[in-house]
Amino acid sequence: MSYKHKSVFATLPKTTRGVPLVLGGDPKGKNFLYVSGNSVIIRDIDEPLNADIYTQHSVQTTCAKYSPSGFYIASGDVNGKIRIWDTTQVEHILKNEYQPLGGTIRDISWSPDSQRMVVCGDGRESYARVFLAETGSSVGEIMGHAKLINSVDYRSVRPFRIATASEDNEVNLYEGPPFKFLLSKKEHTRFANAVRFSPDGLHFATASADGKCFVYDGKTGDLRAQMGEPAHSGGIYALAWSPDNSEIMTVSGDRSARVWAVATGAMVGECVFGSTVDDMQVGCLWQGAHLLSVSLSGVINYLERGNLSTPSRVVKGHNKPISCVTASDDRRTIVTGSQTGALVCWDAASGRAQPLIGRSHANQVLAVVVDGDDIVSCSMDDCVRVSYLASGEWGTHDVRMESMPRDIAVHHGLLAVACMNEVTLLRGDRISSLLKVDYEPSSVTYNDAESHLAVGGGLDHRVHVYRLQAGDQLAPMEELQHAGGITAVAYSPGNACLGAADANRRVIVYSVPGYQRLHNVDWSTHSARVTCIAWSPNSLFLASGGVDTNVIVWSVREPNKWVEIRSAHPMSPITGLAWLSDAELVSVGSDSNVHTWQLSQ
Repeated sequence: MSYKHKSVFATLPKTTRGVPLVLGGDPKGKNFLYVSGNSVIIRDIDEPLNADIYTQHSVQTTCAKYSPSGFYIASGDVNGKIRIWDTTQVEHILKNEYQPLGGTIRDISWSPDSQRMVVCGDGRESYARVFLAETGSSVGEIMGHAKLINSVDYRSVRPFRIATASEDNEVNLYEGPPFKFLLSKKEHTRFANAVRFSPDGLHFATASADGKCFVYDGKTGDLRAQMGEPAHSGGIYALAWSPDNSEIMTVSGDRSARVWAVATGAMVGECVFGSTVDDMQVGCLWQGAHLLSVSLSGVINYLERGNLSTPSRVVKGHNKPISCVTASDDRRTIVTGSQTGALVCWDAASGRAQPLIGRSHANQVLAVVVDGDDIVSCSMDDCVRVSYLASGEWGTHDVRMESMPRDIAVHHGLLAVACMNEVTLLRGDRISSLLKVDYEPSSVTYNDAESHLAVGGGLDHRVHVYRLQAGDQLAPMEELQHAGGITAVAYSPGNACLGAADANRRVIVYSVPGYQRLHNVDWSTHSARVTCIAWSPNSLFLASGGVDTNVIVWSVREPNKWVEIRSAHPMSPITGLAWLSDAELVSVGSDSNVHTWQLSQ
């Protein structure tokens, strides 16, 4: 058996309220990029569902920028490291790694010849450094700010300048190389969040938490214009110049994106995105005909210059860790649950995402299953909810459990819930029966052919098998001993096998109804705790995912053969698996990405 990576439905930008989000653009106009978690995401700007992911940072990434040549990307992280890596090869080979700052990198800018770069952020000795990309040698000093620098930009024409925007409310201009302080601009009264030179280098613009946007001479720093009075009623987090240097796009905490005519300072159009906190706009990019604005929720909004009032396209998904996944009965829809309590439905063929509409769970979704048109989910908010696949709407009624639900199993109206202190059976929104137990249930699965319910014990290392009797009462049948706490249980679609995984790295398959081990092969290839398992529709393969970031597909007929997908989600534990067909597998992880894999014999 072999596999190939089929597609990735990439995470949205990771955002933080009050912190500007930096977007990078490919100088060739094909791609744009942003960061999320430990990753840098490269997306095709015309087809944003096509994505590539760079995962070599060991800590959270904060910003990334293409070099003007287009051959390299520089990415920064919270530890103050800069990695410069190749864009032309699939492997993204590392060229150089430097430690220019002692704290978070907030922004990066390259010189027009791709030989130098300047980075800014938070540091112990300085808030910015300018250095040679080839050697890391310093090319001057960026001094004069009293607080961390949010934004930096390098002028594209001679005489070269570097402009910085800081939380000390000031915008500084430096001349060089080697670079030294030239002057300071003090028009802003609150944090200066963004500074960008126009593409021709004749001007630079600044934006601030005071809602103001100013335009200055790119060489002398003389004030030339102000956009609006002020430009926004809330703080401005980012700005972008039009390719022809005549207009500026600004995005704000007042939930709007606006375009301004530089010559007059007048607004030429705006888009208002909504009324919630998640609709605040924190980042933007103007690349060719595309105007992108990113909401605090991570949603990427495409605007058209000729019709700014309504986004022409909205890219949705997750930007927080995904905790679980399932597939619809027809395998055409993937449903994922996240740490934030959200559920997202993905078209399995195209990757288009649509979050459920309405009131979500108040805490992390721990499990989700689909039964016909019903999406059943349980959460750390102690509730189970039935929502609707066809309409894409959240259900409005929660069924509250006596203790936190950990997993759910459903079949034709019967819903079994493994809670911390009991196993609860539901029919509709009514609790049909409740069995108190002296172990801690971690997972549950239902066999409708035999009317058996298997419950994993997270602490007692046993799989508890019950028979479902009249009145939805559970009668104990079997206890299957494992070497570690049970992390996942699942009956095969044909009901002939029970798969069980544990914290001791093992996956064991039992025959049903006798509950004897199907074979003596020790499936313990994972190097860390197994977190999830899923059966193929034909019951011939069992997939497992672990904390070791690997996915393994085991063959029931040939137990000595398996295929291992190493680093299926690099730097991220696998949190869920689902099958779209007997040869296509879906995996999700805490990196917020959804991957699909094609398997072949």
